[in-house]
Amino acid sequence: MEIGYRVKLQKVERPTNRSYYINFPVALAEAMGMKKGKEFEWLIEDKNTLLFRRVVLKNARKLKG
Repeated sequence: MEIGYRVKLQKVERPTNRSYYINFPVALAEAMGMKKGKEFEWLIEDKNTLLFRRVVLKNARKLKG
């Protein structure tokens, strides 16, 4: 059984730019452990499927000196 959350796409047009917004349900954000300021990215799988994933930054490697 799949459980889903329906959201509506919002479009905001301003004189200087045009943006689309999707509200992310709190239940999903909490289940994923999302925190303010963390980075995520959208990937296009096909015309009906977007993947949303957390950006995991790798630690910089230290050079031997």
